[in-house]
Amino acid sequence: MTSPYATDSVPFGRVLTAMVTPFTPDGALDLKAAEKLATYLVDNGNDGLVVSGTTGESPTTTGEEDGRLLEVVLNAVGDRASVVAGVGTNDTRHSVELAKAATEIGAHGLLLVTPYYSKPPQAGIQAHIDAVVAAGGDTPVMLYDVPGRTVTKLSNETLLAADRHEQVVAIKDATADLARASWIANETSLAMYSGDDVLNLAWFASGAVGVVSVVGHVAAGAYQDMLDALGRGDLAQAQAISNRMNPLVEAIMGHAPGAISAKVALRLLGVLDSDKVRLPLSQAEDETVEIIRQALRDAGLLS
Repeated sequence: MTSPYATDSVPFGRVLTAMVTPFTPDGALDLKAAEKLATYLVDNGNDGLVVSGTTGESPTTTGEEDGRLLEVVLNAVGDRASVVAGVGTNDTRHSVELAKAATEIGAHGLLLVTPYYSKPPQAGIQAHIDAVVAAGGDTPVMLYDVPGRTVTKLSNETLLAADRHEQVVAIKDATADLARASWIANETSLAMYSGDDVLNLAWFASGAVGVVSVVGHVAAGAYQDMLDALGRGDLAQAQAISNRMNPLVEAIMGHAPGAISAKVALRLLGVLDSDKVRLPLSQAEDETVEIIRQALRDAGLLS
């Protein structure tokens, strides 16, 4: 399938949210809530959704659950937004299986995180990317470089090798290495997406075309406005939006993992009935809930 937002320069749209995976209070996959959430996110400013990513608690979902979730989200919003399936794991065979399944279901794109924990050499990472890209056929791929989670950072040589694949069109960068942004822009054809909400403005100013966000669960419209301001050359307005957003970003990203905090925010807003997460993630502490509640009020999102 083709993303409704696919262009050469902005292959998945500008504002994507790494969607949480709703669970029932007993921990089962809640597909009805997922359909409701996907619709809410697109109605409120998201050009795209990433399902079964880190924020979607993919380490604790099965391939079968990932497939059912992807199908539900595609059916709900796939004609109005890009739907990108997270297929990255630390097992190449498993990632290949996930890529094949996501492609068969009709994902608009694949998100491929660097294999984690085993600290593979760059040659192994290149072979991993090659295998998953081949398994996905013509499906566009967004690499995900997040050494804070994976330990291993993609080297420039690995990025150049990946860029030789026609299907590899973008990178979600959460390295905080803004100096590398100009190198990516000048030396590769990859569209850059910010993968770090606290640095979104800096990434946009460094050439990123969009964001794959956690805070986008509640503030996608603000990120659209920030990008619009930059497109007009109005840096002061973009800075004002960023400054206004910073307390909300800190509340959601600074006190608990994003999957926990985003679910709390969505429950407080009445979008989700349950903020259940699966172990080893644990439910938010009362103090964290109150911090998020106050940040939503201060941002004018919660009365």
